[in-house]
Amino acid sequence: MGATLALWLLLVVVLLVLGRRRDARDVARFIPDCIVLCKRLLRDPRVPRRAKIALALLIPYLALPFDLVPDFIPVAGQLDDAILVAIAIAYVARQAGREVVAELWPGSERSLQVVLGLTEIRL
Repeated sequence: MGATLALWLLLVVVLLVLGRRRDARDVARFIPDCIVLCKRLLRDPRVPRRAKIALALLIPYLALPFDLVPDFIPVAGQLDDAILVAIAIAYVARQAGREVVAELWPGSERSLQVVLGLTEIRL
């Protein structure tokens, strides 16, 4: 988790140094916006119970100190967490509808397009 946070902050700093303030702001807000989205989805009555269960199971997995791929392995350790979040959001969006996700998204329109792009994931 610490390595993920460090990489996320590094990306924000690099974007700021490159003069890409808007991109830096969107990246800086993306993780907090995803957290807010998950909370809202868990509370929304339009989201089916099985989709809420998928989100609820994701939260403890992300909080556990051990993963399928340990976080101390550079990039791959964080990538498995990101992939699971993408899969969970895609599943919820298919179950509840993209419009529900769009309505509950607290971030920018550009970030919403990234999140809605995740709904194209098919397993």
